[in-house]
Amino acid sequence: MKFADALRRLLDGNQRFLAGGMEHPRQTPERRAETAKGQHPFATVLACSDSRTAPEIVFDQGLGDFFVARVAGNVADQLVVESLEYAVTNLETNLIVVLGHTHCGAVTAAVQAYAAAEEDLGQMLRKLRPAVTISKSMPGDPVENAVRENVKLVTGAFATEGPLAPMVKSGKLKIVGAVYDIDTGKVTLLGTDSSTK
Repeated sequence: MKFADALRRLLDGNQRFLAGGMEHPRQTPERRAETAKGQHPFATVLACSDSRTAPEIVFDQGLGDFFVARVAGNVADQLVVESLEYAVTNLETNLIVVLGHTHCGAVTAAVQAYAAAEEDLGQMLRKLRPAVTISKSMPGDPVENAVRENVKLVTGAFATEGPLAPMVKSGKLKIVGAVYDIDTGKVTLLGTDSSTK
């Protein structure tokens, strides 16, 4: 599937979710039997572990549609990167969506920890530090600013370093950042004017 088609499929699904017209596609016993023979997801999603942000629901997709890695704060350690690389290399997905969200507990914890100058931080909070630092002087809500900056940093890192970078450079892979608004249900793409409007 072409990048643009995969992205449109995601945004169309989010529009259905927003409008309350979810189709719950590809969630039948027949689809289960089909996917038991193998998986062919059309997109890979790195999302937060937050229980309110399940990508299959937010984008109204079904069994086998996504390869999903979920970790608090949608941070990317080596295991996450290797999981995404597996999806691109072995499952041939050519779109990765890094999906942050509003009211993120992990980002909130990072903002609070750095404001209090705490020193004993775990790996997750340390990985969020660059986003908190960049967004510290921005106007507006510090957590929501850090959420957006974290998504931008993760997508930028994937595109410029590590095993995914050559695939992006060659045109085999596209990486898109997005933020899901927990209050409204809307997904907005970062770095573009596109959203589910």
